[in-house]
Amino acid sequence: MSDDKVLSQKDRQFREFVLGGDMWKVIISVCIPLAAYSGLLHIFKIIDTMIAAHIGTDAVSSIAYISQISFVISAIGGGLAIGAGMKISEAYGAGNYDLVRKRVSTVYFLCFIISIPVLLVIPFTPEFLRLNGTPEELIEASGQYFAVELINIAVTFFTTVYIAVERARGNTKLIMWINVVYLVIKSALTALFVYVMNGTVVMIAAATLVANLVMLLTAAVNMLKKDSIFGFSASQISMRKQVIMPVINISYPAVTEKAAFAYGKLIVNKMSTDYGTSVVGALGVSNNIGGIATQLQNGFQQGGASVISQNIGAGKNDRALDAFKKLLIVNIVLGAVFMALTLIFIDPLCGLFSGQDEQFRLLIKTVYGYEALGAVTLGINAAVMALLYGFGYTKLTLVLNVMRVFVFRIPVLWFLQNFTDIGSESVGIVMMVSNISVGVCAGIVAFFVIRRIRKKENL
Repeated sequence: MSDDKVLSQKDRQFREFVLGGDMWKVIISVCIPLAAYSGLLHIFKIIDTMIAAHIGTDAVSSIAYISQISFVISAIGGGLAIGAGMKISEAYGAGNYDLVRKRVSTVYFLCFIISIPVLLVIPFTPEFLRLNGTPEELIEASGQYFAVELINIAVTFFTTVYIAVERARGNTKLIMWINVVYLVIKSALTALFVYVMNGTVVMIAAATLVANLVMLLTAAVNMLKKDSIFGFSASQISMRKQVIMPVINISYPAVTEKAAFAYGKLIVNKMSTDYGTSVVGALGVSNNIGGIATQLQNGFQQGGASVISQNIGAGKNDRALDAFKKLLIVNIVLGAVFMALTLIFIDPLCGLFSGQDEQFRLLIKTVYGYEALGAVTLGINAAVMALLYGFGYTKLTLVLNVMRVFVFRIPVLWFLQNFTDIGSESVGIVMMVSNISVGVCAGIVAFFVIRRIRKKENL
């Protein structure tokens, strides 16, 4: 079948739009559905935390702690999705549809391979949690929760890559609606299991699993379409160097970056338990509130990286740089607006997560009061990440995210714990320092990368 036949009219029009349309319109049409999806995903995550608060403060702390361990493992699929999305977009922009077809099928096959060892951890859940320094009181409360989370992680390897593939072809509205259905199912079941059936945190993970399986079923229907270059075909799986190595070369720094970042946050959580497990919960809640802005920024980052990589594939580096400039403007504005809004409404926001625990509410407010100040610089960081992912500088994204946790966060917290008497407030100060510092560093990196690109391409 010729490429003209397998490339639908919709796909062809989208490609022409990304490569030649007004860049503001491209960024808005591609990124807003992804930002809406990321924002909705985060809002429903917040709802989960609120429901967990109904169970008790220990439930909030358990989810906050275990989530970081889950993120370390999930980084494998997330990093693979980044590499796959960038290289599929690049091949799509270059018009090499045979390469697109091979990369899509091969990446799905890799998802199957990496899901096996994750599932094999399930019988050894308590030992695995102890190995990662989880406090015994949290292992008892959340061991079964984590076992179900491992199944969720294996499923999301496939759905994350599927979303990356759909993002590469511009189906961002489809991504948004699929995830709306996912979130509605997840939240409805979570509320049913906890409020009606008086379930534990395990039931929260079970609700997520049901929703993930529904999404996987939807993805499978689209993945198995044989008349599309974006579908899966066993005959198209290829381990040839020109097919898989560009994806691996982009993915492994992204995997390392995400895993290191998540593991660094796990270390911070462990250090924070010196102030009590409730501080871990407060930090998790603070991250959730701050994530209202950062998840929208990340939605623009994901869409923008795809736009950038497609234009690079077509040899239009000037348009790729223009996309970055517009992403930067949008993300700075989003950071400023949501920082102001969350600080204005900080009291009612904190009350949503603390239940009747006034001390926990004040703890959340204190931590977030510092964390909020990094919203604008995190927007800069997200835009720069899109630039670096798009142009293939994933080793620099690795350096920035490692610095964010292992230079600007863990050492600062260690210093505050050992040489000051600030107490639990130190956790918020650390978030502020790391989020502002990484944004400044990202801006410096972007300056030199753009100068190098302009010099190399004579722009």
